[in-house]
Amino acid sequence: MGEWGLESRPVHPSGNSMAPSRPKPRITGLSGIVPSGLTPQSAERIELRSYVFLDSLQPQLAAYAGTVSGGFLPIPGDACLWLEVAPGLAVHRMTDIALKASTVRLGQMVVERAFGSLALYHLDQSNVLHSGDAVLGAIGSRVEDRTHCDVTWYEVIRAITPDHAVLINRQNRRGSMIEAGMSMFILETEPAGYVLYAANEAEKASNITLVDVKAVGAFGRLTMAGREGDVEEAAAAAMKAIAAINARSRSH
Repeated sequence: MGEWGLESRPVHPSGNSMAPSRPKPRITGLSGIVPSGLTPQSAERIELRSYVFLDSLQPQLAAYAGTVSGGFLPIPGDACLWLEVAPGLAVHRMTDIALKASTVRLGQMVVERAFGSLALYHLDQSNVLHSGDAVLGAIGSRVEDRTHCDVTWYEVIRAITPDHAVLINRQNRRGSMIEAGMSMFILETEPAGYVLYAANEAEKASNITLVDVKAVGAFGRLTMAGREGDVEEAAAAAMKAIAAINARSRSH
């Protein structure tokens, strides 16, 4: 034993230690990390559920998005891209590709039970579209490959009662309150992300109040309120928006 209790090692005449050398590990890509029998995840396994481009966020929807955003806050007029993919953790790869492709800002990223979603914002539409193209190219998809939108429920309820209005306002909503006597438009879609496009187009078309919009989960849900004529106009715009999505989506 040498000084400080360290083990002495024989020294070669050249002055180098004669301790046995250790082979250096060689890691190429994910070899050495992925257990034997498994291969790195292929982009072919990623399902494009929603691809929603909003050319100009309307004031109420932008304000609502800010209340749920965990990242950078959008402002009215920003372009927005909402992507939803499966499996859920694949959203991390999509986020990495999108952020490296342009100067877009990440407003939201959610990994839930079965799906993953992200929201990108930028004042320049071309930046948002460029990041979207980069993601599509990386997973070998087109906009037309996104999942067809199913409308599972839609309805206009006229002149809602005070009790009904109070219960809606006490629910976990982040938009404006609804008043007794207002008419209400409700919409439920699958996949969830498509309600954002419906909400944005409805707000463009009508003087409407955005009560609630949920674009995460198995189903998307939208609630809007206002005068009867305004609500009917908003509902028509929302349904027209869904039809436009389905015109460029894969069938069942």
